Amino acid sequence: MVERIVLIHAVTAAMAPVEAAFAALWPEAERVNLLDDSLSSDHERAGRLTPAMVARFETLAGYARSIGAGGILFTCSAFGEAIDAVARHSDVPVLKPNRAMFEDALANGGRIGMLATFGPSIASMEQEFAEVAALVRPDATLQTVLVDGALPALKSGDAATHDRLLAQAAPRLSACDAVMLAHFSTTRAQTAVQTELACPVLSAPAARS
Repeated sequence: MVERIVLIHAVTAAMAPVEAAFAALWPEAERVNLLDDSLSSDHERAGRLTPAMVARFETLAGYARSIGAGGILFTCSAFGEAIDAVARHSDVPVLKPNRAMFEDALANGGRIGMLATFGPSIASMEQEFAEVAALVRPDATLQTVLVDGALPALKSGDAATHDRLLAQAAPRLSACDAVMLAHFSTTRAQTAVQTELACPVLSAPAARS
């Protein structure tokens, strides 16, 4: 029986990387994509995760279950608490976007770097990383670099500038044992960033842990 996996996105740029990962790693899965690209702009405008946003996540997950989802994967890294709220009441697996990437990074050492392009996601991602590290490598440290201007460039269609800005920021993390690309949307810059660093550069869609 083919498994139906529902992918819930808050930015359009997250869709292509996860589709490519499924095509390479689990092509037989049936993918259904749900997009609410107002979530990221509303989060940025509010400056926090509001109860109304959490309710919207629950609505999206409810729809996913109603169409027979065997699993739900959220690709939006800024909404960890909302995803946790959905998972507490779900009868199907609900996955956050980055746990496997965190585990893969920690397998390379304790000095981990992260390149982010969406500021509101950083606090929740750093908290999730700390929770994983406490179980896997308690002495690990995380250094995050926010790459200003990269996400607006990508949203405007200038993907080359997005990738260039990430690559230019990468040497600031050259002392790390592994560097993570914080968002599904930053996956497209993985090759450009890797050319600037000797350590592994990891993305969430391709993580296997």
